[in-house]
Amino acid sequence: MLGLRSQDVAIDLGTVNTLVYVAGRGIVIDEPSAVALELRDGVARVFAVGADAKLMMGKTPENISTIRPLRDGVIADLDVAEQMIKHFIDKVHGGASRRQRRPRMVISVPTGSTQVERRAIRQAALSAGASEVRLIEEALAAALGAGLPITGPTGSMVVDIGGGTTEVAVLSLSGLAYSSSVRVGGDKLDDAIISHIRRRHNLLVGEATAERIKIALGAASRPHEPERRLRVKGRDLVDGIPKEISIGEAEIADALADLVGQIVEAVLRTLSEVKPELAADVVDQGIVLTGGGALLSRLDEVLSIATGLPVVVADAPLLCVALGAGLALENTSLREALSEG
Repeated sequence: MLGLRSQDVAIDLGTVNTLVYVAGRGIVIDEPSAVALELRDGVARVFAVGADAKLMMGKTPENISTIRPLRDGVIADLDVAEQMIKHFIDKVHGGASRRQRRPRMVISVPTGSTQVERRAIRQAALSAGASEVRLIEEALAAALGAGLPITGPTGSMVVDIGGGTTEVAVLSLSGLAYSSSVRVGGDKLDDAIISHIRRRHNLLVGEATAERIKIALGAASRPHEPERRLRVKGRDLVDGIPKEISIGEAEIADALADLVGQIVEAVLRTLSEVKPELAADVVDQGIVLTGGGALLSRLDEVLSIATGLPVVVADAPLLCVALGAGLALENTSLREALSEG
């Protein structure tokens, strides 16, 4: 903790949600990664950020647009991402001026992100007022936040399923022994649900409705018991009027089957590539699931059957990356070992 300032922050800059961890205080912000811009006199100004902006999605007048500045775990709109980071940092530090605080930041990045994408994240944070920016691989942060012994000589395996990407990694001695990243996450699951309902029921539903369906009915395999059902409202594509239908858990599992298969394939590919001694450790330790996608019903069962290994969901899987980045922020040796400057 030597030299650590109370305004220093760690950020899980997620496709769906952004979490901010403040040194000595823990996670203080968990809000959607969304920004609403208002066009006035030809100039776009920030109208709302976070939860307020998400509530406006699909409901704004012509002069207001709602943007999600991150796609597939990386910045798609640099200017809007910068405004979002500034807003969250301002919210954390209250009335202190940007010149007074100049926080150091640790920010998580997908394992498969390019150097161009990493530079964009770093530039957005520096423009938002950071004095120093260090990047940490999401898989490392997730494993650290889940309490895995990543600094020792024992191999640990983590599967972090976020909004934009799924990170699969085997870790040992504070590093990635093997890792892979597939651009499958919560967003793609939502898109699959929207496409399925459009194709099967001729009903158009929005992103917010698809997310609600995923949370209520989403599953990695068909149900063993009587299935859950949900009433869903949208716009009929035949006659163009609002309509309500009933959908079940089984058909949503079918809609998500291809994407679940891609996650399983990424896990199997990683297991086939690791060194024998690390593979032996994974057999003993099992696989830990983190991220919002870890909450998909029966995903642990599907992975366990496919790999023959024990699979468990981490405690508070949605918070693991932010907690791990926060631990790296607060521990100088970890920060130096796990992050890149």
